[in-house]
Amino acid sequence: MKVELLFVSARNAVIEIDDGGIYNTNNTYEIIINEDKTLETNRVITSLYGLMPDRLYNIEVRDLSGDSRMLTFNTDKEFVTLDVKEFGAKGNGVWDDTLPIQAAVMACPKEGRVYIPKGIYKITSLFLKSDLRIELGKDAVLIAETDRYKYPVLPGLIESYDEKVEYNLGTWEGNPLPMFSGIITGLNVSNVLIYGEGTIDGRAGEGDWWEEFRIMRGAFRPRLLFLNNCNNIKVQGIKFMNSPSWTIHPYFSKNLTFIDIDITNPSESPNTDGLNPESCSNVDIIGLRFSLGDDCISLKSGKIYMGRKYKIPCESILIRQCKMDHGHGAVTIGSEMAGGIYNIQVKDCIFRSTDRGLRIKTRRGRGKDAEIDKVVFDNIKMKDVMTPFVINCFYFCDPDGKTTYVQSRDKYPVDERTPNIKSLHFSNIECEDCHVAAAYFYGLPEQKIKQVIMENINVTYADDPKADMPIMACDIEPCSKVGVFATNIEQLTLKNVKINGQDGQPFVLDHIDKIEIL
Repeated sequence: MKVELLFVSARNAVIEIDDGGIYNTNNTYEIIINEDKTLETNRVITSLYGLMPDRLYNIEVRDLSGDSRMLTFNTDKEFVTLDVKEFGAKGNGVWDDTLPIQAAVMACPKEGRVYIPKGIYKITSLFLKSDLRIELGKDAVLIAETDRYKYPVLPGLIESYDEKVEYNLGTWEGNPLPMFSGIITGLNVSNVLIYGEGTIDGRAGEGDWWEEFRIMRGAFRPRLLFLNNCNNIKVQGIKFMNSPSWTIHPYFSKNLTFIDIDITNPSESPNTDGLNPESCSNVDIIGLRFSLGDDCISLKSGKIYMGRKYKIPCESILIRQCKMDHGHGAVTIGSEMAGGIYNIQVKDCIFRSTDRGLRIKTRRGRGKDAEIDKVVFDNIKMKDVMTPFVINCFYFCDPDGKTTYVQSRDKYPVDERTPNIKSLHFSNIECEDCHVAAAYFYGLPEQKIKQVIMENINVTYADDPKADMPIMACDIEPCSKVGVFATNIEQLTLKNVKINGQDGQPFVLDHIDKIEIL
């Protein structure tokens, strides 16, 4: 057993208990704080609350046999606490508490804390500022206003006076478009910590957000947390639920940490992705749990206009010790990836009851800067995942998604619209009770996937598998118990890949330049 301090603030800390478990520890542990307070945990990533500022803490982590490890740290300093109720917030679920809470935010000095105590606080949008700490206390719930027309609108593009530079605020599915501001919104802010045992509830099902959801009415749907051009943002412990659209959306931001968060949306709710970093860098996603109606995590970098203009990729993303319980894809890359996606590491995670495990989706028209490279998945446990591995270069999204240009399997000229997938490495992955296909890789004939390595992969099938489409593309028929299907790849390596119980051949390979089966 190893114990490590992952995060500390003035009021809380997060430790990691490494005993070989994924998301949950293999054993139950007692945590003794300063030889006094004791709690039990079976989580690898465990949060400690109720700490005091500027104080030395000795933490003992002990298993039931008496084996223990010690950890010592100092909490951060804190200057003052601003309780939102002292600013006029009622917390009764009826009164609009937006302005009192916003007043506390704006009044908070550096090293101060905005504290939201137990209660139900109805709000529209709260706007963050730099050098801010916000704590949602235990049983504190921010509930979102359900009337869309009470929210501010963030314009998509505002032209500068010289007509050469644009100011981009709003965004929708990879394009600069007007959107309602997020329930929590950060614009050009740095050094923000949002933490605690409280909840942010978008109440989308109580309004009309999920009705006629493809139509822009006033503006496009808001996120629960939207971060535009932000730096050094940490979010810890909060529960997010019932989002109108993507739940957490960092956009053109860097140095972000999301740790020990729970994201829950109804299974049939449209476009309610969990956490979607778009054109972001240096992002740590650690110890999160997802159960929702779309992709759990989706890495993006815009459609072709944003990719060509800004050329800012999504890169250096670490995802570990997460649990994806339900969703379309557990970890998805694309399809809006025109700025490129690089250096992605996903390890020590559980995928359960998602439609797909790894899901890469792109299409002609994303552009020459739309590269995906250096993607690594390692030590993943999947159960009841319909198709564990998917690479789809014919994704039929957008109004032109089913046109001949996007869907034709003929070899087209490589031009400025052609995306490119390079190096992908999947290792030490167990897939139990798969349904549709073990893996389904469909590259472009004119720009083949450069390299796919699968190593130490074990796949079994459900006793009563459900047939479905393995990828979202035209002319793909529903199927079940397919092995590894792969086409249009330059180099494919299958090392110790075991497919057990498939119908037909375990490997159906076509238009592969170099194949290694070891």
